[in-house]
Amino acid sequence: MSRLPFLFIVTGIAGFALFHGASLMSLSAWIGEGLRGPTGWFHIHLFVLGWATMLAMGAVYQLINVILQSNLYSERLGFVHYVCFTAGLAGLLYGFLQGNVYMIAAFATAALMGIVLFAWNVGATLWRASQWNAVTISVACAMGYLVLTGLSGLSMGVHFVWGDWPELHERLFGAHIWLGTLGWFGLLITGFSYKMLPMFYLSHQYPTRLQNAVLLLWNAAVLGGAASFLGDLGVWTKLLALLLLVLAIVIYNIHLLQIRRSRHKRNPGSGIRWSMLGNQVFAAAACLMLLYSLWFPQHLLDAKFVLLSGWIYLGGWVSFTILGYASKIVPFLWWTHRYGKTAGKPGTPVMSDLLDDTKVNVGLAAVFCAGLLLTAGLLLDSQSLIAIGGVAFSVSSLAYIGLIGYVFAR
Repeated sequence: MSRLPFLFIVTGIAGFALFHGASLMSLSAWIGEGLRGPTGWFHIHLFVLGWATMLAMGAVYQLINVILQSNLYSERLGFVHYVCFTAGLAGLLYGFLQGNVYMIAAFATAALMGIVLFAWNVGATLWRASQWNAVTISVACAMGYLVLTGLSGLSMGVHFVWGDWPELHERLFGAHIWLGTLGWFGLLITGFSYKMLPMFYLSHQYPTRLQNAVLLLWNAAVLGGAASFLGDLGVWTKLLALLLLVLAIVIYNIHLLQIRRSRHKRNPGSGIRWSMLGNQVFAAAACLMLLYSLWFPQHLLDAKFVLLSGWIYLGGWVSFTILGYASKIVPFLWWTHRYGKTAGKPGTPVMSDLLDDTKVNVGLAAVFCAGLLLTAGLLLDSQSLIAIGGVAFSVSSLAYIGLIGYVFAR
């Protein structure tokens, strides 16, 4: 097995630990102090790029072989991508801490180079295999949105240095967030879930028509929202994009229930069961936030509403889903790498020996409850509750990721 996925996964775990270590040092005060500043930029990009994107890239490099039953276009290009992206991210984070706009622009370019190499490598693999379905099209779209996210981010960095049109910066900022959060993460998670959840549940003969509906609605929401921000088209176009997104989320959850209903394995593991619960809670939260936005459209772009929405989406659904899936992906990768050639021989552990499912259950329960506490703090605008919930969230997250990381010592 290639070492390439491990590089990204281990680096992502390190980024996750660094993020929560930094959050503990500030008692999560950075969350309530506003995100439009160097400290907020540092924490957000460390979480989004250093943790979620880094680990997602490693998962893509491994799972693309499972999806297509073919080799990656270029493993060497993958290592070049890792160097460019990691070096660019490290310099970008340091630039945020220093408030150095020239450093931000320079290292954002290096990170973007890594993203382009990644998209090219995966795109060439998909094109060569020519197996087009809801899974592969979702992954291809996610790659495209990741590149657009990087381009819009770089444009903001360049605008910091030479720009004199503040309104353009705000438009790029809105499109950057929309494309990255909803386009890149949303389509990647939904696309891979169509492949992974049936494997975990051993589901067969389930309907797949809703996958196409989710794909169309989610893309329409991403493109419509990005166009609304770039063209400054007004709040009602953004509400329309939000409506399309919520419809996609609801239909996606209905399809996941179809997969679970067709299962032949009653218990797919605690990580998958918690991820299913996370999907349902996320769908309920999305519906409530849509109703609130329709009732109070003037508050749609308020800083408090955007912060709460971003936390529920990124800190809740995206990160929690990755943590749940990691409990299955990491043991599988490590067991295959270390014990695959000696499977069935005396003394060789089985995959379930690498990670205690009971501890996974307890760990994810703690992360989930702490996340709800932090969400309540943001909803009530309570700095003390944000601090308590943030500390609980970081401590439980560090304990859980330590459990995942310990797999590599087995």
